[in-house]
This record gives sequence, structure tokens and C-alpha cells, in this order.
Amino acid sequence: MSGRTERGRFEIDATKGNPSEEHGLRGLSRQKTLVKPERQRTQRAPMLRKANAAPPTARVGATTARLGKQLPEPEALLAYSTPSPVAAEDPNWWTYFSRSMTCCVWPRCMEACGMTDKNIQQAWREKVTLCMIIGFLCFFVGFFSFGLKPVLCPNGSSSSASDAYLNRTDHMSVPYRDGVIIFGSLYDFNATASMLAQRANIQLTADWHGIDISRLFAGRPTADCMTLLGGVSIDCTVPNPFPLSPALQPPDGVGCPDPTWLSGIANRRLFFQWNEVSENVISPHSLLVFNGAVLNLTSFLATADTVDVPGMLALVTLIRTSLGRDITLLWTNTGLRRKTMTCLQRQYQAGFIDQDSIGCAAYQTIMVIMMIIIMGVVACRFVMALAFYYFFSESIKISKYSPESRYSQVVYHDGYPRPTFSNGDSLDMYTMLLVTCYSEGGDGIRGTLESLAETVYPDDKKLLFVIADGLIKGDDWKATGKTTPEIIVDMILEDPALGEAVPKSYLAIADGAKQHNAARVHAGYYPHNGRHVPIIVVVKCGPESENVSSNAKPGNRGKRDSQMILMNFLSRALFNDRMTPLDHDLYNKIFHITGVTPNVYETILMVDADTRVSPMSLRHMNGAMKADGDIMGLCGETRIANKSDSWVTAIQVFEYYISHHLGKAFESVFAGVTCLPGCFSMYRISAGKGDKITPFLVSPDIVEEYSENVVDTLHKKNLLLLGEDRFLTTLLLRTFPRRKMVFVPKAICHTVVPDKFKVLLSQRRRWINSTIHNLLELVLLRDLCGIFCFSMQFLIALELLGTAILPSTILSLYVLVLSSFVSPQPLPLILLTTTLLLPGVLISFTTRKWVYVGYMFIYLLALPVWNFILPLYAFWRFDDFSWGETRKVVGDAGGGGHGDKDGEYVAGSVVLKK
Repeated sequence: MSGRTERGRFEIDATKGNPSEEHGLRGLSRQKTLVKPERQRTQRAPMLRKANAAPPTARVGATTARLGKQLPEPEALLAYSTPSPVAAEDPNWWTYFSRSMTCCVWPRCMEACGMTDKNIQQAWREKVTLCMIIGFLCFFVGFFSFGLKPVLCPNGSSSSASDAYLNRTDHMSVPYRDGVIIFGSLYDFNATASMLAQRANIQLTADWHGIDISRLFAGRPTADCMTLLGGVSIDCTVPNPFPLSPALQPPDGVGCPDPTWLSGIANRRLFFQWNEVSENVISPHSLLVFNGAVLNLTSFLATADTVDVPGMLALVTLIRTSLGRDITLLWTNTGLRRKTMTCLQRQYQAGFIDQDSIGCAAYQTIMVIMMIIIMGVVACRFVMALAFYYFFSESIKISKYSPESRYSQVVYHDGYPRPTFSNGDSLDMYTMLLVTCYSEGGDGIRGTLESLAETVYPDDKKLLFVIADGLIKGDDWKATGKTTPEIIVDMILEDPALGEAVPKSYLAIADGAKQHNAARVHAGYYPHNGRHVPIIVVVKCGPESENVSSNAKPGNRGKRDSQMILMNFLSRALFNDRMTPLDHDLYNKIFHITGVTPNVYETILMVDADTRVSPMSLRHMNGAMKADGDIMGLCGETRIANKSDSWVTAIQVFEYYISHHLGKAFESVFAGVTCLPGCFSMYRISAGKGDKITPFLVSPDIVEEYSENVVDTLHKKNLLLLGEDRFLTTLLLRTFPRRKMVFVPKAICHTVVPDKFKVLLSQRRRWINSTIHNLLELVLLRDLCGIFCFSMQFLIALELLGTAILPSTILSLYVLVLSSFVSPQPLPLILLTTTLLLPGVLISFTTRKWVYVGYMFIYLLALPVWNFILPLYAFWRFDDFSWGETRKVVGDAGGGGHGDKDGEYVAGSVVLKK
């Protein structure tokens, strides 16, 4: 104990700047830990309160970032007064918008349905408005996938009539019986017949419905064309498709009809597909393309060899080698060639090449751009995840200041590691291991504490800190008759020198009378296989007035309040602020069992009470913190301990795996993991260099926002009541956008996940709704890593959009698969298959744990659950802030939330002192 005491005293005296015997001569007293703190704070507007509003009640008497650009001197905090109640927030644009969207639902109608409170009514309006927005986005995705093409390109690429030209085998099956083909256009049959009869006495009989009669008009070339083509004469007689019927030709003595006679007759173009041109290169259809027009040069090539014109042989040779292709570029490089091809076009044009309309071109452009973006993001995530695994993750390793070689040996006894440390262990950081408990059974809690005690880390540098959230009759109540706190206290060896633990008051995270809470502090050691790890157990028991009531959960204030007990305490200790009686009790007992004051602790590992941590995890996580001072938070990989319990656990295995090795690995490349899971994450308390200390987790910006007790809007409740871990990550990224949040794959834990579908439904409802509201906050940050499409802000926006449109994506997926059986679409199916199977490729390149490939197919079969059932249920329950089936205990009808106001807080009921 003496060695620890001396080290603790040295750290404190070093920050004070003068050696002191205060610990030994005058007993324990708090020191000025921030002589020259980093006082310049961020000026970002608060998220949950007005900028000029007082901090939450839990922060009374503490350093605040709301008093100006600089933190106040400690002397300015002596004038303690209880802040006045927070005034109701003024309606903003979102409030008015939600009311206008639901204006048809009158307040009286809502009251008739049981929604009498105005806040509940407003939350319902906001929920319905959000569902409308999500519904619109889903409709837009569906329209974009299947409705955009019919609107922009209703007839496909073009209205092709080439079949009537290329396949004239049955006169009765001619598709265009009301027209006649001339120079590549389909003219109205009756109008053309009337014109020929009047102007040339040519009778267009029924034999010519849908037939190409261009040759009738091609016998009158211009003088220039006669010269260029060598006087090739064209007989304007069109053979009849029926051998026994007469040909179409002018009467004797009447010349060929003039093509200009066709002006004014309704017509439309005849289009050829590119494959039709390339496949028809011999008689009777020798086709090529020039300047968008399809020419049939069969008759020209049949007689051109006999024409004695200079250059005609070379011309014919070029044409023969160019059949089936587009020769526009080749034949426009000289004026002579261009004029020659123009003459050929006037006489031998059969139609036009298929070209997209403006709408079709726009549709194709939009689809290509979206495909590039989607596949680019998918490929980028995949490549960066691989890069993280092979390159970047190697930099997130054990600190060079505390390498594994410091261990002289590791002895294993009964499967437990026994590290023997060299003299360099003073370089290890002091760390707290926070375990938040609620209703978990004794086996689960013991497994968590044992795994933390077994971690390969000096026992005198780690402190187990367990917080029991109320006197809860949990999973073992029926078997043992003991509450969860009693089960925990029975596991430790309390230090008898500290006497009996008595309730101490503190300011809780609640609204109303529940702001006054009390807790007992049990201090001692956790014994395990010959090791005795210092441990603090905080039991939230509630004040006397609460214990004598019929409350089934006295002292219960929620997980966020449990975290705030420690965070608020460390912040007050670091800034030398006024403390609650519970804070003073914690300060004295931590020093008694560890020999160091709380301000020397640099990191906190937060785990849930049903989580088992692997032995080397703490070493890896603290090593990463030590190696890179810019890291303010990190997480390890969470694996499922009960993967084979039911189909519900089986479908979660791959989802957990890929969310870490693809999602968090990708975000780590940008140093911006957007969610550090509450079951297994580490945070930096503060960082110091010399006499300057920078607070992170205990920064006034963080602690004030996280201790918000007035939770009266839909947005606040989704942030604060349903996903504390994600909101804490959001706060850190928002306050310190240039710092790092990373994933450490070598740190591993195993946790128990829901094995019943109704519990999974409750859990994912909280997670999905919390994700959407947190991403709404993060997407507004412009200080995150990267720019434009290569930025965290852009990726967060895509994730937010992707979460909102999950139901429409799964429907589009199945529509695409089913439609492929009717009309095969190979490219979309290939892209879809590639996207779905890429995670399996990632597994083969990284961990090579082939069992996860099997779980991947189980996950794919459960896609309707993940992408349709769970999101729809979550969206419609945006205004449900309870923990549902996840947190039911004996004597409690349901897992209610902690945001509702209950009574009035009595000012001064919790006395603060220095």
C-alpha cells in the first residue's frame, strides 16, 4: 500500500508544483488539480438547452462552460445557489411544421384517445410527421427504382419499326398496315396514296401496306450526286412482294416522283437497333450507319462495280469493309467523302439508328451516377475495412511505453493468467472499470467481475467500479430472495476499517422530486484466484421517503444516471468543485483502498453486467490510449456468448460481426466511430502534459449535456432515454471533432443478446430510433474528417438515409429478384449479389473464421426481419420511451422510462460543500 500511496502523492504534488506532506501530516484533503487548465472551450451552441440557460441541477456548484468563453476561477464557484426551473422551450420551426402536418388531428381527438398531456400530444405529432417523412423517402426510393424509367423513358429506347423492314415474310402480319416506308420514315398510307394518285397517277394498292417504297422516289438524284456517283441510274420500279402482283412504278412517260412531294404528310421515323445493323451486312440488307441514318446499300453495291468513275473502286471497297458499323467519323474527314455519303443517304436511307431520347438519356445518366455512388461507397467500405485490418489496425496496438515484453513471465493456473511485472509497470495508466447493473443475475455479474479481475493489467492500476441501479428484485430474486445489490455486495471483501456503508445524498438525473437520490458506497477488494482487485460498489437506494413508499424500484434512475455518478464525481474532483455527500464518500474510500486520489485515473472502461472481457483486452485498449494521445474513445469487438440459444440469437451473430469488422473498421479509418457500444468501450477521462490538463469525458461541455434532466421533447427522449452510449459518442464527436474515436479489433468481449423475439423487438426499437436522432445531430457537423463525398459528414448522411429507407430497400430487393424471372436483368442481379456477398469475402481475407460465412446466410434469410419488421415497428413507436421487454423486474409492470416528472425537487435537500 505504501508504494501506491507514494506514487499517488507524487502525481498530486507534481500538479501542484510544490512538495507537500499534507497527506501524511494533515490527513486526506483535495488538492488543486488544475493550476493551469486548458480553459479555452468550444463555442458550439448547446444541443439540449438554450445557450443562456443554467446548467442542469446535477451540475449545481460545478464548473460550467455556460458562463463565457473561459472557465471561471474556483473562487467564483463559492456563491452556490440552486438554479431556477428551466423555462419551456420556445416553439421552433420543427414544432410548427409537425403541427401543420397533423393539423387535421384536433387536440380534443387526441384527448379522447387518452393523450391529455400537451407534451405527449406534441410527441405524437412529431412521430407522425417523422413517419410521413420516412414514408415519402421510401416512396421516392420505390419510384426512383421502378417508376422513373416509365416517366422519363416510357417506350424504352425508341419506338422501333425495323421488324417491318427486315422480316417481310407474311403480308398479313405486317405490324404497320396503316403506313408505308419511304427513306426511313413511316408515312400515312392513305395520304401517300392520295398524293401519288393526284400528282403522278400512281395507284398505291393494298399490297403496299407497311412496305418500303423508297426506290420509287430514289430515281431522281441531284446533278451533284449524279457526278459523284458516276451517273449510276436507279430504276424507280419497286418489285411487288407478291410475285403474281404488278410492280409499283410510274406510268409510261411519267418520271419518278419527287421526294419533296412528301412534305406535309404525317410521318414518324423507323428505328433500327445496333445489333440489327451489325447482323445485316449481306443481301438483301447490306446496312451501315452514317450520321445517325441507316443506309441499305444492297442495290448500290450490285451495280457499282460496273461504273467507270475514278475512285469508285476504292469507294466500294471502303463501303464493303464498313458494313454493319457507324462510318460517320471515317467519312467526314474530307469534304468529298462527306458529299458522297450525303448523296448515298438521299437515295438509300432505310431508317435511323436507335438513339435515346432526352428523357431516356437523362434516366441512363441518373442511374449511372447513382450506381457509381452506391457501388463506390460499398467498394470503399470494403477496401478501407481491409486496409484497416492489414495496415491501420497495427498502429492501434499496445503502447511503445508499455510493451508486452515488460512481462517477465505469464503463468497459467486453472486457465487464468498470472502476469509477473517488471519495474516498468509505473508507466501504465490508472484505469477505472465501470460496471453498470440493473436486474442481472448473480452468475452474469460474477462472470463480468471475474473477467475484469483476470485482465492482464497491474491490479494496483485498475479499480473496479460497480453501480447497482436501485434496490431491484432481479433475475435471482425468486431463487435467493436477495436483490441485485445484495448479491453484488456478497461477492466482495469490504474493508472493515471503513465501517458500515450508509446512504449519502447526491443530485440525480431526473425531473422533479427524484433529483434527490441517495446511494451507499461499499469499498473493498474483489477476490479471485489469489488476486485482490480494489473495488467500489455504489448501491443507489433512494432517500428515506422513497424507501417507505410502494415503489418497486427504490433508487432506480437509469443507466445514464449511473454513469453520471462517476463522471460528475470525476469532473468535480478534477476542477476542484463543490461536491455532494456521495462525492465526498467516494473520494475518501477510493483513496483508502487504492492509495491514490481519483484525479490520477486517466481512462474508464465501461462494460455491462452481462459481458465477459478477454484477458488481453484491457492491455490493448489502454495501450492504444497511451500510444496515441489524440484518441479520446475506443471500443473493442463484441461477440455473442449465446449464439446457439435460439434462432433469434443465430440471426444476430453475423450482424454483430460485420458491424464491427466492416462498419466500425471503416469508420476508424476516418477516426470517427459514430457509436461506441455501452457494453464494451473505453473513454479518456483527461489528458495532461506538464501542468496543463485537457478534460475529455469529464469536460463541462460533455457532463452538462449528458446530465440533462428536463427531457420533454421527442428528440431529447430518443437521445437521452433510449441510447445513452450512442448519445455519449455523439457528444464527444461534437465537442472534440478533431480527436479520434477508433475500433481496436484485438480487444474482445462476449455478451449475452436477446434470445426471444419480443425482447429483440424492444431492443432494436430503442437502437433504431436512437440511431436516427443521433445521426440527425451528427450530420450537421462540418468539422469531422474529410471533405465532400470523402467525409464523415457525407457518410453519416448516407447512413441516416439508409436507416430511414430500410423498408423500401427490402421490398425493392424482392421485386427485383421476382422480376428477373420474367425479364432477366443480369447487371442489377450481379451488383446485388456482389453487395450481399462482399462481407463473406471480407471474412475470407481477414479473420478466416468460416463459421461466420454460415451465419451470413442465416442473416440473409432474416433480412425481412432486419430491414422491414424491426424498422417499421421502431418508426411507429418513435414516441415510446420505455425499455419494454428488455428491463422488466419483479413488482414492475413494465420497463418505464426515467424522463417523466414526479413531484417537485426541494431546493437545498442535497448539501454541497468543498
